[in-house]
Amino acid sequence: MILEAYLLLAAALFSVGLFGALSQQSVVMVMMGLELMVNAVIVAAASLWFFVSPERADGQVLVLVAVTAMAVEMAMGFAVTTAIFRARDVDMVDMAADLGDGGDR
Repeated sequence: MILEAYLLLAAALFSVGLFGALSQQSVVMVMMGLELMVNAVIVAAASLWFFVSPERADGQVLVLVAVTAMAVEMAMGFAVTTAIFRARDVDMVDMAADLGDGGDR
């Protein structure tokens, strides 16, 4: 395949993720949108590295590290979301607005 097809796939993933992150009120759906956007960046980076220097494996290793870090980040995010839901019965973004820093209140 050509590079433009991979970049088009990455742009479509990012667009769907952005729409999901901005239009949903559920914390889980917002996190899914963010995960789609990060996946789009990873797809774009991997395709660029493959087309720039396919003989070197440094881009592939960096993509694997990014995917691993994303998986850990999402697991921690879902753990925090579950803990907040169990403690305060909050599952919507608007209901969790008082969880901020609160320095100006």
